[in-house]
Amino acid sequence: MAKIFCVANQKGGVGKTTTTVNLAAGLAKLNQRVLLVDLDPQGNATMGAGINKAGLSASTYEVMLGTSDVATARQRSEPGQFDVLPSNRELAGAEVEMVELDNRERRLKDALALVDKEYDFVLIDCPPALSMLTLNGLCAAHGVIIPMQCEYYALEGLSDLVNTIKKVHANLNPDLKIIGLLRVMFDPRMTLSQQVSAQLEQHFGDKVFKTIIPRNVRLAEAPSYGVPGVTFDPSSKGAQAYIAFGAEMVKRIKKM
Repeated sequence: MAKIFCVANQKGGVGKTTTTVNLAAGLAKLNQRVLLVDLDPQGNATMGAGINKAGLSASTYEVMLGTSDVATARQRSEPGQFDVLPSNRELAGAEVEMVELDNRERRLKDALALVDKEYDFVLIDCPPALSMLTLNGLCAAHGVIIPMQCEYYALEGLSDLVNTIKKVHANLNPDLKIIGLLRVMFDPRMTLSQQVSAQLEQHFGDKVFKTIIPRNVRLAEAPSYGVPGVTFDPSSKGAQAYIAFGAEMVKRIKKM
């Protein structure tokens, strides 16, 4: 049975897609069977995994509306060695079209149940907003991974996200929990980063992952080549950190 995790944060530009793509590739390097679900109409995770979002015959959009299934729509990321349920701009229209559908917040959960036994991990890249798409991700998941930068505004957004997760847990998905907070784009030279990092550890304890992802140019360059950072330059500090994060995830899941 696959462990399903959302990578979510209502704040944009915090490294959700970078984390999803590189965690998928890092887990694949650890011989885990991984499916990445791109739930963002921008399709950045699709492109970052090396798949052309302009030439899709089926995508997350069709799966959410029930006109296709995951097994038909998924594609293989050759550079990352994991499967991808790809997305493009069409997915933005699903928000409106799903209003009339039954169980609209559980469409993704039902679709993933059909391929559950084929994967060890399913990672869902959520859009940077609390939308019907994000709600589908949260309803389908066993847990949430929250990537965040160690800066002041990130703390404010975090409290909103935690409240949202509590509401979904109470009303729609009793299995949902916060798996952990991942500190990303971390610059140890900045005093504020150190202070916010310490505050997170003090407040959330072992919910904060030990692995810290540093600010890294090679990770930022990788998407333009359609290759995950851990494959693009495996020796870079960013790639090494995401591989370590994958190993930490596997250990943490065994304890669940």
